[in-house]
Amino acid sequence: MSQTNNVSTNRIVNWFRFSSPSTFYPLAGKLIPIFWALTLIFGAAGLWVSFFVAPVDAVQGQGYRIIFVHVPASWMSMFIYLIMATWAGLGLIFNTRLSAMMAQALAPIGAWMAFLSLWTGAFWGKPMWGTWWVWDARLTSELILLFLYLGFIALQASIDNVRRADKAGAILALVGVVNIPIIYFSVKWWNTLHQGASVSLTKAPAMAQTMLWGMLLMALCFWMYSIAVGLMRVRAIILEREAHTDWVKQLKEVQK
Repeated sequence: MSQTNNVSTNRIVNWFRFSSPSTFYPLAGKLIPIFWALTLIFGAAGLWVSFFVAPVDAVQGQGYRIIFVHVPASWMSMFIYLIMATWAGLGLIFNTRLSAMMAQALAPIGAWMAFLSLWTGAFWGKPMWGTWWVWDARLTSELILLFLYLGFIALQASIDNVRRADKAGAILALVGVVNIPIIYFSVKWWNTLHQGASVSLTKAPAMAQTMLWGMLLMALCFWMYSIAVGLMRVRAIILEREAHTDWVKQLKEVQK
């Protein structure tokens, strides 16, 4: 029993060593090609199933295929915000440098996903609702999410002191978390034009199996893409913030 506990403790210690920017930087460099490869694999498979295998919708026709981009982007916009707020909160509580860097790296990716969700939603809404935009509860709360991302980015950029910028951004991120359940449950809480969830953890999917596979493959593609870009961004942020450290200076000397 004692040996088992020692092994578990050593594994935890080994994982904790990657909480330092100097050790996380090379690890991220090794993971980036893997996640880019997974992005391409899931993306190719997802696009093939979504646009060439999945049947035409009986009501919405070919126009429904925009959901294979719209829904994964919407999912990721909410998920990334929760992860960003978690990293920001950890940085605020434990004053860990890498946590704040991770939050900063994720913000533009989440903003892009929120923008893509709104943009594709408008393209879907025009033929289905007859308008590009309505002040629907879900659309409005998703727009607020985009503003929260942009506010986080702008707030950090406006404060010269890095530590103060991280703390201010973390507070904004944590306060903004309240918007996530509003987005998710808006179609249940209010009478909105936006259709309900087609995929649920508690109910059978309200779509053909090939449609579901296409959506899940595209969701995995977006997920892998977000991780790959996030790791690339955090490596750039690490180099910028740790430029004064010996290990970064040595790294730059080696790269010359």
